[in-house]
Amino acid sequence: MGDPIQLKDEGNKHFQAGDIDQAIECYTKAIKLCKDKNVLAVIHRNRSACYLKKENYANAASDASKAIDVDAADIKALYRRCQALEKLGKLDMAFKDVQRCATIEPKNKTFLETLRRLGAEIQAKLKTTFSTDSRVQNMFDILLDDEMDKDKKEKAANNLIVLSREDAGAERIFQNNGVPLLLNMIETGKPEMILAAVRTLSGMCTGHKARAMAIVHLVGIDKMCSIMAIDNEEIALATCNLFQCINDSLTGGDKREYGKEEALVLDASKDLKAILLSLLEMVASKKVSGHGRDQALNLLSKNVPRKGKKEKDNSRTLFTIDHGLKKILKVCGQVPELPDQLPLTENTQLIASVLLNKLYDDLTCDPERNNFRDICDEYIKSKIDPNDMDKTIHAINTISGLLQGPFDVGNALVGHQGIMEMMVALCGSEREVDQMVAVEALIHSSSKMSRASFIITNGVSLLKDIYKKTKNERIKIRALVGLCKLGSAGGDDYSMRQFAEGSTEKLAKQCRKWLCNPQIDTKTRNWAIEGLAYLTNDADVKDDFVEDEPAMRAMFELAKSKDKTILYAVACTLVNCTNCYEKKDIMPELVQLAKFSKQHVPEQHPKDKKDFIEKRVKRLLKAGVTSALAVMVKADNSILTDQTKEMLSRVFLALSEDPKDRGIIVAHGGGKALIPLALEGTEAGKVKASHAIAKIAAISNPEIAFPGERVYEVVRPLVNLLHTDRDGMQNYEALRGLTNLAGFSEKLRVKIVKENALPDIENYMFEEHEQIRQAATECMCNLVTCKEVQDRYMEDGNDKMKLLVLLCGEDDDKLQIAAAGALAMLTAAQKKLCTKLTLVTTQWLEILQRLCLHNDPRIQHRGIVTVYNMLNSDSNELAKKLIESEMLEILSVIGKAEDNPKRQDVIDAARACLVKAMDLGLIKPFSSPS
Repeated sequence: MGDPIQLKDEGNKHFQAGDIDQAIECYTKAIKLCKDKNVLAVIHRNRSACYLKKENYANAASDASKAIDVDAADIKALYRRCQALEKLGKLDMAFKDVQRCATIEPKNKTFLETLRRLGAEIQAKLKTTFSTDSRVQNMFDILLDDEMDKDKKEKAANNLIVLSREDAGAERIFQNNGVPLLLNMIETGKPEMILAAVRTLSGMCTGHKARAMAIVHLVGIDKMCSIMAIDNEEIALATCNLFQCINDSLTGGDKREYGKEEALVLDASKDLKAILLSLLEMVASKKVSGHGRDQALNLLSKNVPRKGKKEKDNSRTLFTIDHGLKKILKVCGQVPELPDQLPLTENTQLIASVLLNKLYDDLTCDPERNNFRDICDEYIKSKIDPNDMDKTIHAINTISGLLQGPFDVGNALVGHQGIMEMMVALCGSEREVDQMVAVEALIHSSSKMSRASFIITNGVSLLKDIYKKTKNERIKIRALVGLCKLGSAGGDDYSMRQFAEGSTEKLAKQCRKWLCNPQIDTKTRNWAIEGLAYLTNDADVKDDFVEDEPAMRAMFELAKSKDKTILYAVACTLVNCTNCYEKKDIMPELVQLAKFSKQHVPEQHPKDKKDFIEKRVKRLLKAGVTSALAVMVKADNSILTDQTKEMLSRVFLALSEDPKDRGIIVAHGGGKALIPLALEGTEAGKVKASHAIAKIAAISNPEIAFPGERVYEVVRPLVNLLHTDRDGMQNYEALRGLTNLAGFSEKLRVKIVKENALPDIENYMFEEHEQIRQAATECMCNLVTCKEVQDRYMEDGNDKMKLLVLLCGEDDDKLQIAAAGALAMLTAAQKKLCTKLTLVTTQWLEILQRLCLHNDPRIQHRGIVTVYNMLNSDSNELAKKLIESEMLEILSVIGKAEDNPKRQDVIDAARACLVKAMDLGLIKPFSSPS
């Protein structure tokens, strides 16, 4: 093996001879063998000198640090680290090291010279770093120079954006003529320049009310709107973010104190009103691109309605309705197939419908709702013209938009005299576009079973007629979806089928056929999914659909496409296939009573039983459902409504039911996708997503399941599941998930404590349910290494320590392992707890002896380690009490046992206790006869 001193001397010889590689090799071998920390420090210092010669500065600094850790005044190691840090560009750290050298040896010329030189370099660097010329101006010069290298421009743009996100950097850009220079970048018309400028402006506006207001006036609202109107998705999104940053800063996101000037300078109401009017102007302007229009609608959707019903003021909504409702209705009524329409994306009209729904929901009284309905009514009447078919189908399409948004308003309009007749007449029109718009309106108007009686009575025959007669696939598929919708009106009630046996399966088969046909345009294929969303209420259809892998994959590909209007239908289909919709528990007695009184009783289809559902889940996972769900979760917030989020959460929970499937979900990004679902949406949706996270967190490596900083966002949803209003299974799985996280890192333990999880975890340690109590104790066992948790056990006046000791005396092995583990770690970390342990219950010694005599080596080891901690607690009285009890005999028997790999930890721990007792003079060493 070799001697470390000898190897060190050998290394020294190689170094003096200039053979640096050989020297490093000798020192490295010596480090592996050396046990003396002082000698080890010298070897590290010597190897540091070698690395300096080899210009490997990172290793040189690391080795020098190891020497300094042993001796803080090691002048050679300090100077070597200083040299390495200087080369690494860490001048301030190098300066500190040479400063310490000069303090130890104040007359050393080398140290004084280095100190002077580094001081001058740092000053020059600071001057350069903070001067306008070198940073801000330099970046703008690079960006505005046409001949500059593309990579340099990209780097300068990124630097500018990063600088703007720090308050000091943003202020520096602003004070040094930054806004006009950013406007110059925008004027170049180059997309990458515009993007960099807009993102920099966003950084400058974030969290600073005064600067945000100044930028609004310097850039101008019209200018910002014109940038957002550009036909470039990335630029439209970046400008939308800029408007959002401005809105957040002007409406109270900025908490700075501005003193007396606040009332004079910072009245933002005029600016906010001007922004709102400009966005409403954008909604119906032909000069605005589809992407720009989407973002204008998104901004209105996010910022106009109240955040919660507790807020009293809904004046922004009322203002928007008065000044912009007709403009939003105009967007809903656009028919892309006709000439001279507004530029739209696939998602624009759905976003407009969602906005209409949010505005209507935000109204507080009947007069406000009547005003909304009157404006819609007046708009529809103004567009209906028997002599102008284009205007008329615009009106019908607007009603379709309302039916997808505030259904009550749309439904009332459909009921007006002449509207339904007109829809029927349009179905028989010669023009394909008329038929398409009318059929779509018919479909949307039959959304709710209770209100679909007119359609069921009159619509089925009409739609069947269109389906049979038309040669046009696009109209045929829409007519079919209408039939699907009406055919599924009974939901999953097997006894309420609308169509004859087998008809539903035929309709579904046709839908699947269209779905898999890439020759048909995307919008029409989306309608096939709409059909399946209704038809999959039928268990036979679900089973056929999951057997058809190409159809499933086709649906997932469409869900990942840019057209997000289909998300709701895909979510509905998946909820139906996994049977994860809300089910009401029906008491058997009530069923009998209903049958007796000849009332209708819902029936479950044989294929909706558990084993069929499990098979469907496996097939969906195999076809790649998780990656589709992960993409769907990232969709624009306006389209991904709270209702859709809840359905996606339900699907995720159904998919993660079997522990064997959770690895697939993690591998396809399911863990990460669940976090936003657990933090936003309906209460039921958040709980379902949190439960799915708990299932995954309980058995997965947190680093892989929730990569990066995302893992810290997982803690809150899990803690929320601990509330007493959640069911036992949710409590149990949340505790298991937190146990796994708590065992992973100190930062996660601190995060769990900060989220105030400890009181709930402690409460569940009292729980009567064995598994929940065990899970809570295991979680606490992993948390006790955290200083804050230890402090809670140290506090007087609580039963935390008593509970832990008593749990060690329970008969459940798994519970004992967790409780004894926590006890062992606490008594090792805090010596005062060793004494406290003896005061909480008179049974402490008996419980400790039972642990030490346990058949399970894991429990036995934890018990003996606790005994060792008590012997090592600096309390002679406590140690004496232990040794005078039967504990000495127990330790002696275990310690004298022959070495045994299966129980070696136990034997070694018992021997360590006996050695400690000898050191304390409580027992004498025994001598065996020679």
